[in-house]
This record gives sequence, C-alpha cells and structure tokens, in this order.
Amino acid sequence: MSTSSPVVRVGICIATYRRPRMLATLLKALDRQTFQKVRTPRVTVVVIDNDVAESARTTVERAADHARWTLCYGVEPRRGISYARNRGVMAVARQCDFVVFVDDDELPRRNWLEKLLFVQARENADVVAGPVLARFDELPPAWMERGRFFVRPRYRTGHPLSVAGAGNVLVRTDVLAEQSGPFAPQFALSGAEDTHLFMRLQRLGARMVWADEAVVDERVPKTRLNVKWLLQRAYRGGNGFARCELDVRPGLRVRCARALKGAARVAQGVALLAVAPLSGICGLVDASARVCLGLGMLTGVLGYGYEEYRRVHGA
Repeated sequence: MSTSSPVVRVGICIATYRRPRMLATLLKALDRQTFQKVRTPRVTVVVIDNDVAESARTTVERAADHARWTLCYGVEPRRGISYARNRGVMAVARQCDFVVFVDDDELPRRNWLEKLLFVQARENADVVAGPVLARFDELPPAWMERGRFFVRPRYRTGHPLSVAGAGNVLVRTDVLAEQSGPFAPQFALSGAEDTHLFMRLQRLGARMVWADEAVVDERVPKTRLNVKWLLQRAYRGGNGFARCELDVRPGLRVRCARALKGAARVAQGVALLAVAPLSGICGLVDASARVCLGLGMLTGVLGYGYEEYRRVHGA
C-alpha cells in the first residue's frame, strides 16, 4: 500500500423505501469497513429516502450521532428507483472520485469497499461490480436450493463485464457525469434502470470488471420463497433486458434478434415442461421460469413495460 498516493474520495449512495431496520443494519456495516491493501478513503454516505413521509429520517439521524463517515440524508418525492438513485449521484458527484451503489436490504462484508477500490486501481477500471449472495430469513424449501434459483453468476476477479447491476458496484464519477440522468426515468417503476445505464457505458467503451471478493449479502424475505415470485422475477428480468437493449441499440435487426431469442426461450421452456414432472417441482419451476423469461422478452420487444414497483410504491 502506497502512502504517497492521494486519498480517494468515495460517495456511497443508498436509495431506500420504508426499510428503516435494514437501513440501520447497513449503516452499521459501512462503519465497520476495514482497509489493509488500500489507503482508507474519504467516504461520504448519502441516504436518499423515496418515501415522502420520511420514514428513514430518524434512522439516519440516530446513526449520524456516532457514524464513522460523513452521513447525509435527502428525500426524493418522485416515486421510483431511478429518481432516488439520481438524487444520490447529484449529492456526491462533484466531491467524489467514485460513486458506490449498495441497496438498503444488503449487508457488505468487512473488506467489501477495500476490495472494490483495490480491483479498480489494479485494473484501471471505470466500473467494478461484485457478488450479491442470498441471505435467507428462513430456510428455503429443498427444491428451491436444489434449483439454485437465488444463485447469481460469479466470475474470477478482473473478468470483463458487458453489464452490471447497482446492488454492489463502484463507478468512476467522471464516467457517470457524462451520462444524462444517469439513470433513465422510464425504468423508475419497473427496475432495470441499472442494466440500462451499464449497457450504455459498455457501448461507449467503459472498462467494466468483476471483483469476486467484494461481497455483499442480500436479505431474502419469506415472501419471496414461492413459485409466484420466482416466475414474476423471470418475466420482469426478460422484459427489462429487452427494453434496455432496444433503447440502447435501436433498430430492426436488434428487435428481431431479441424477439427470436424470446421465442426460443418460450419454446425451450414448453419443451422442458413435457419432461419436467420427472424432476419434480424443481423441474417444473425451472421450465416455467424459462417460459416467463421468454414472454418477458417478447412483451418488451412490443414496447410493454412491466412496472412491478408501481404496486410496491403504491403509485
């Protein structure tokens, strides 16, 4: 670790909506970050409350009394994740070298921020993303674990990425400053606003890499441990990805290619449904999720946006 290099300035942006207890746990975890391979950065934590009732204010004010880092609070009255994330970026962009996004239902490991910064410096990356691991409130059914429905892809550290998510990611501030928004408002209530942003950055030549040791754990509540939620997630994922792709790369060729991929997913799922009973509920859900993913792609190609968060936010 070099002591002659300047102290890196980091802004950690947290968008929150009516999760005060989880937010309090996250803020404590940020205070416990350790640094051995990089110099301790100068950190500003910004919490943007997307609830006009300011349900997170008390939590942030209590944490600020003994916080390790500068802790700021703001309210974004417009409903939707894009608006809340954009307000956070606006708060830190001028004073920070990097913006880090983490969700209010996540818990970073103690060396999380250090690993993001270390990989960024080693790879000279514009974007560094890390794994988000499921942390269940209660033990999921055996078939759900067997099907690995909550396991996301992981890569070796330094692996190049074509897209990333905002649940665990570091972004060079000057790259964000060049983007309008930077999160697009048309995805405010549907999600995929992060997919859209990182698709744009990759298309512009941003260097995006993976940091496999920069781990956060994500709380998975009991309400998600069911078939309905898994199928909705598959549909939303396909729908959001298709809409992002067509907005970033408009044109008949891309539209037709995505439609064909969606149809292929549906056909694959339908074919697997014929033999799925041999694998029990795990096989049935896997096949059904492929169908839903494909249908989501097809409806996205047709211009339909599935705004799942409209119901959650009561909009």
